[in-house]
Amino acid sequence: MPDLTFGPNGWTPERLGSLEGKTYVITGGNAGAGFQASRIVLSKGAKVVMLNRSTEKSTAAVKELKEEFGPSADISFVRMDLSDLASVRGAAAEVLATTARIDALICNAAIAQVPTQHLTVDGFESQLGTNHYGHFVLCGMLFDRIEVTHGRIVVVASLGYNLGIKTIQFDDMNWDKNYSANAVYSQSKLAQMMFAYELQDRIKTAGKRVGVYVCHPGSSATSLISTSGGLMTRLAWWLMSKSPMVQTAEKGAYPEVMCATETGLEQRALYGPTGRMEFVGPVGKGTLNPHAYDKVVMTKLWDVSEKATGFQWGL
Repeated sequence: MPDLTFGPNGWTPERLGSLEGKTYVITGGNAGAGFQASRIVLSKGAKVVMLNRSTEKSTAAVKELKEEFGPSADISFVRMDLSDLASVRGAAAEVLATTARIDALICNAAIAQVPTQHLTVDGFESQLGTNHYGHFVLCGMLFDRIEVTHGRIVVVASLGYNLGIKTIQFDDMNWDKNYSANAVYSQSKLAQMMFAYELQDRIKTAGKRVGVYVCHPGSSATSLISTSGGLMTRLAWWLMSKSPMVQTAEKGAYPEVMCATETGLEQRALYGPTGRMEFVGPVGKGTLNPHAYDKVVMTKLWDVSEKATGFQWGL
């Protein structure tokens, strides 16, 4: 049954009013859904700070957006490599030094289906290290600034959280013994969701005022698989992207923009397309399976993440 909260067409950017005076920080904002999310909020007068790995792609993205919205469009980027915690810390410090307010931090960047085991400079399996640990530290460093305006953290997850082992392989977080691209990607996205739901609980206990929302883009024509997937995965995805089961990157951005701006959303929820298999269709509240907020696993993951990254949240 589709979620009809926003009518039969679901949530669309037509619901947005002016966003002037608001600031959105977006990881991976120079391509795919992150770029489209940047476009949408910029079009409503917001300020956007992109946190991206590639200086070249970021410069091109800023140029393109200024050409579309005019030279006064408030769009900038800070170079950040999520797979390198020193880079994350440096970028967060730069954001704090240059950005007076953060209305929402959108954790959009990710890598996917890395074909063979690869470790980050900090020694973490690359998908977990990039998608989860990098964002874990970034959110922690920017949290107090987000709270000043009672802002939000938006975690962009994936339906992939339903695949694989549906829990965290604590005895071998790097998957040294049984690495497989899909199962490890699934675990990294599940870890991001568990982080978000555990953060909700900790915020409530601490009496803080930051909203945390989780969404997924559905099946969107972005560069995610084509940039980090293996050859067969890329080929299968290319074929699938020609079918009606895949929507545009712009539509893939709707859930994250909605979670960054819309009032009255539930926190213990998963937002995204509500049509066929929840891959495509009108954007609203989708299905959230309970393994994503297993309290025992969430709490343990939080402790493991603090220890692994050396970052203490203080919540």
